[in-house]
Amino acid sequence: MHAGADAGSDRLPAGLSRLRLIFILAAVAALGPLSIDMYLPSLPALQHYFATDAATTQLTLAAYFVGLALGQIFYGPIADGLGRKPPLLFGLALYTLASLACLFAASMTQLIGLRLLQALGGCAGMVVSRAIVRDCFGESSMARVLSLLLLIMGVAPVLAPLLGGVLFEHFSWRAIFLVLTLYGGLCCTLIALGIPETLRGPRHRPSLAHALQAYRKLIRHRRFMGYALAGSVAQAGMFVYISASSFVFIEVYHLTPSQYAALFGLNAFGLICASQLNSRALDRVPAQHLLRRALRSNASAGLLMVLAVYLTQSPLWLIVPLFFCVASLGFSFPNSTAAAMAPFGDRAGAASALLGTLQFVIASLSSSLAARLYDGSARPMALVIAGCGLCALLLLRVLAPPLPQPTSASR
Repeated sequence: MHAGADAGSDRLPAGLSRLRLIFILAAVAALGPLSIDMYLPSLPALQHYFATDAATTQLTLAAYFVGLALGQIFYGPIADGLGRKPPLLFGLALYTLASLACLFAASMTQLIGLRLLQALGGCAGMVVSRAIVRDCFGESSMARVLSLLLLIMGVAPVLAPLLGGVLFEHFSWRAIFLVLTLYGGLCCTLIALGIPETLRGPRHRPSLAHALQAYRKLIRHRRFMGYALAGSVAQAGMFVYISASSFVFIEVYHLTPSQYAALFGLNAFGLICASQLNSRALDRVPAQHLLRRALRSNASAGLLMVLAVYLTQSPLWLIVPLFFCVASLGFSFPNSTAAAMAPFGDRAGAASALLGTLQFVIASLSSSLAARLYDGSARPMALVIAGCGLCALLLLRVLAPPLPQPTSASR
């Protein structure tokens, strides 16, 4: 590894401004939130349109999570071997074509399969975006850049349900996938014309042996796994909320689709604010301390959600701790990602891929569990979210315990 030599400096390619890079990467990374959140208000209607049940309908989300998990593991070594742009452009093209095919889905089974294909393309943006950040920014800047990306990406969860609700009410659910098709084409254009290749050093032909060696070294790195697993399990709680909340708040608490979209936007706003507070706090507090505090807050809010759904019938007592549970991810996501990837400058693609795969394997399993446990109440959602928070805190404590603080003489 050679990360240590350049951990403190930015390494932007000539002619590429920091602002332009962050804007384009955020646009590409927003494919995930848009693809997940835009059609949430129409999930109950999709259930009735295809004459199926809630659990099967939620598989359109679970399939997307599975596709994100499976695809990333392949893109990482390719991005380390051939460069960042070729796999990114291929993935965005596949995403765009799959989104177009979703327009013509004639059954829920077809839609689930196409959502899997859509995710297999879209996940390239998630893997390669993180690798490009690692290419261009030193360790001291990574968490701040990731927080800024989270700010820009946070607009997507605010606007996506609102836009999706409008498209569904005035046209149909198919119009949502038309917009995603156009957005995928826009991202292809931005990457092709707006960002040069950022991978430095010699290229090599990707091979299975090389990929397995890279992943084996990452898996054996205890602190990488600690940060990666803790961040992934905490983030899984948010995906449980994403997949289950429309049924909980629309069917259980009888909110309208517009009211639900506003609630979803409020939680996304909390996530945005937290990410920017994190960026400022990094000037005074080490990232690992912020991460631990965020996970404690996440677990505490999850437990309060469980108390709320068992002791009251009012949605307000659930909404308040849910807001803080989602907002805590504005601290845990950038800090866990930066801490996990910082030591791996020469394997940033593989580290990003394994990190993303863990995130979405765990998210898929957690979302599927919540879907199978759904009993017409908010209890399964609250229980699984609380369980994710507690497990994340435990994993971080066991695999990545606090590092000793440097003394004043060593600073």
